[in-house]
Amino acid sequence: MSSTLHNPCVLLKRIFSLREQSSLLLCVDTVAQSAHYLIREFVHQLKDTPLQLLYLSYETANRPSYATQFINCSALSAEEVVAQAKRALAGSGAPGESQWLVVVDSMNYVPVDELGRFVGGLAGPGVTVVATYHSSMPRFTEPALQHYPDGLELLRFMSVTILEVAPLVPEEDAEELEEQLARFVVPRRLNGPVYALTLTNRRKSGRSLSYRFRIDSTNHSYSLLDGAADRDTEQPAHLEGLTTFNLSTTQKQKQAKEKLELPFLEAQSFNTGGAIVYEFEKDDDYDEEDPYEDPF
Repeated sequence: MSSTLHNPCVLLKRIFSLREQSSLLLCVDTVAQSAHYLIREFVHQLKDTPLQLLYLSYETANRPSYATQFINCSALSAEEVVAQAKRALAGSGAPGESQWLVVVDSMNYVPVDELGRFVGGLAGPGVTVVATYHSSMPRFTEPALQHYPDGLELLRFMSVTILEVAPLVPEEDAEELEEQLARFVVPRRLNGPVYALTLTNRRKSGRSLSYRFRIDSTNHSYSLLDGAADRDTEQPAHLEGLTTFNLSTTQKQKQAKEKLELPFLEAQSFNTGGAIVYEFEKDDDYDEEDPYEDPF
């Protein structure tokens, strides 16, 4: 176990192979990068194991080839989905005898006030839930639940392991891409098999590990991106959620701040010490006489 603390790639492979204890694995994707290839990584790592896969579909029309069981949930309530899933899981034997992976293709369709019961009804001994949440999908909040926590916020709270996928673009283009997606402009060459993955894993000690990887699903290779061990942010953790303002700065903003020449630095360039640097403008009223000059 200690090796996973020093080798992030080993930790990621343990998560894909379900050797890290976690009842709920949350996959967060966007319109720019789907979690489709991420789910395929779980299937690839588990292909040589006797584990069975139950696929709960809200958006997928056809049953995936790797699914042992498939349930179309588009016309079912959350309670009915859990009931049918339990019957499918129990049909393979006594609870806990068979290992199951339950894949939910979209948690956005589960009502916010039923998320806890939904996840609790699926997870259990020998059952791991991998749930996808589309962060780009518009969220509708019923008036009666306007003060209720957001669905993604609740899932982040319940999950020990969070996997967030994003397109692999240069840092200087990331901010421009976010602006385009905010206007529902989706550039080409997105949703490819090579993408960026941000892993957040909470340990029992309370420590939270965060890493950023480059994932290539064509050959199933993982590599740690530079500077990924620590999140690059200037926002203190105790200020998160206390304000609607964005207190953090992006890498592009930091680089611009470092290149900015501050005016007071000119006064520090004199060898004889500090000096006052003042540039006169055309409307300044300049007086030749110094009011502070000694009259004697």
